[in-house]
Amino acid sequence: MKYANIKTALPGPKSKAIMDKMERFVAEAKVKKSLVPSIIKEAKGAVIRDLDDNTFIDLAGGVGSLNVGHSNPLVIDQITRTAKKYTHTDFTVIPYEPYIDLAEQLCSKAPGTFHKKACFLNSGAEAVESAIKIARKYTNKKAVICFEGAFHGRTYMALSLTSKVRPYKAEMGPFSSEVYRIPYPYVYRWPSFPSEEEVCEIAMKQLKNVFEYRVSAEETAAVIIEPIQGEAGFIVPPKQYLNQVQQLCKDLGILFIVDEVQTGIGRTGKFFASEHFGLEPDLITIGKSIAAGMPLSGVLGKAEIMDAAGDGAIGGTFVGNPVACSAGLAVLDTYDQLDLGDKAIKIGEKIRATFESLSKTSSLVGEIRGVGAMVAIELVNDHATREPASEQTTKIIHECVQRGVILFKAGIYGNVLRFLCPLIITEDQLDEALAIITEVIVSVETVQS
Repeated sequence: MKYANIKTALPGPKSKAIMDKMERFVAEAKVKKSLVPSIIKEAKGAVIRDLDDNTFIDLAGGVGSLNVGHSNPLVIDQITRTAKKYTHTDFTVIPYEPYIDLAEQLCSKAPGTFHKKACFLNSGAEAVESAIKIARKYTNKKAVICFEGAFHGRTYMALSLTSKVRPYKAEMGPFSSEVYRIPYPYVYRWPSFPSEEEVCEIAMKQLKNVFEYRVSAEETAAVIIEPIQGEAGFIVPPKQYLNQVQQLCKDLGILFIVDEVQTGIGRTGKFFASEHFGLEPDLITIGKSIAAGMPLSGVLGKAEIMDAAGDGAIGGTFVGNPVACSAGLAVLDTYDQLDLGDKAIKIGEKIRATFESLSKTSSLVGEIRGVGAMVAIELVNDHATREPASEQTTKIIHECVQRGVILFKAGIYGNVLRFLCPLIITEDQLDEALAIITEVIVSVETVQS
């Protein structure tokens, strides 16, 4: 069976009619961002169908929000049952069980043997904003340390922590104060290409230097870090680095916040990526796949820290919506029933094997990296200089979409293919998608040569 099946030029006539209306009434910031020149009709699992009955294998997964797949039956059932009873109260007006049950289950899954509590928000950016507010209130300190390459969201505190200038930060300032940025140990692009151990040592010195030259530890509330950087291109740090950062924070009385918005909910083969590194964060931010695309995010952490914000300091009218929380409970049930952590590992192994084989003959395939199903391929023009193949990456993604595979890029230079496919993708679907991507890379490389 063929899952990727493009019957018309993209966009097809039915999609084109709706897209014409989109251009008239939808802000250009969203219109220009559309990866697929088409309008969705329906989706199930890892396959999307558009209005013209073109079908696509989805390896983007709603930018990592659909670990349990499109239109997951358990999620749909939970959403429907809750919505028939009530859709909203605001938890501070009258509480509801789905919020409480989801908080309990997520706290039980979070690393660390200490007592934990949770609060829920709408988006990953809101979770980050709230974590910073909680950290500042608990420590009574203001400074926050973040990293080059980081992506934490697009609200103002989150955007201040986000690293990439375009398209996110250009002409959007001024940004929040008391934010200090240091290099993330991106081994593949570290100057002079030293070993992982050397990169770790240098990066730790740079972190310690912040407290000597830029802001004192006594004035620093938190360090916030992605255990694997997402938008920067799935950068995996040396394993010992995160442990050393956590220990330094502990020694200096600084909170250690781990942003798991993209890495959480089984993407890396464990429920939280922190588990791969033996981390026990003071606070964890979650979002994206927690509710299968419903607007839900959260902050989990040590109970005494979570309680520090005080009554009414963290929240909003719609945060922790009961329908979204019910979807979250269904996601957890699906995760356990289908053993999605194990599926993530197998997906990652297949993607890696495909591109490791291709790398033997391809001059474009540079580094293959990631953990579990969070895999990325960095494309380069030259293996020696590692010059980014940004233009070729764009061509590859465009051609993949034209052939029915939705794939998107990442990286500071836009030269990284990143995989965020639903973890319920079938073996046949993944094989077909990888075969198409391989063919496209070879064809782009052939034209280039």
